[in-house]
Amino acid sequence: MERKELEAQVINMVATSYKQDAASLSTETLFKEDLGGASIQMVALVSEIENELDVELMLADASGCATIGDLVDLIEGEM
Repeated sequence: MERKELEAQVINMVATSYKQDAASLSTETLFKEDLGGASIQMVALVSEIENELDVELMLADASGCATIGDLVDLIEGEM
């Protein structure tokens, strides 16, 4: 999968989990500052990523990502 395609897919999943408009998100979007998400949203996001992309992520690793781009990097490393 191309990086841009992966980024778009992850942005859409983040938008769904955090109830945001995907068009307002980018790889620079900060989870805590911009999305203000609760840990339950990250749990749902990790679960969706694992199901959709067939990768295994540690919740602690995903929660440690500051931006959507960091999360994409993490996913790429697991593919």
